[in-house]
Amino acid sequence: MSGDASRAIGSGPGRALIAVYGLFSLAAGARAGVQIATRFAEAPLAYALSAFAAAVYILLTVALWRGARRLALVALGVELAGVLIVGTASVVDPAAFPDETVWSAYGRGYLFIPLVLPFVGLYWLLRRRR
Repeated sequence: MSGDASRAIGSGPGRALIAVYGLFSLAAGARAGVQIATRFAEAPLAYALSAFAAAVYILLTVALWRGARRLALVALGVELAGVLIVGTASVVDPAAFPDETVWSAYGRGYLFIPLVLPFVGLYWLLRRRR
């Protein structure tokens, strides 16, 4: 794939996707940082998962910005799996998640955007491939 074709994923609506992932990187990273620094013993699993979500969002922001389609697709798969697994686990066993993560309850604390975002990203990358 040529450089122009790979960069096309970050053009047009792709720029909005990069901006949203950048914003989520900051939001999830800041939240996880504060939680880990001040209350880690209260909910270590939840706070570690928030930090992991932030790392995935950072990776996605960079991958989309750089036009790294394959890396972005893998990261989107990890994000989708994380939202579905953590979301389901937090609904089935709320006691295991005494505090919310970005992905708990399918992203309820973030207006369910974490649930929708990987589908939008996958649609954008796979649509642009054709």
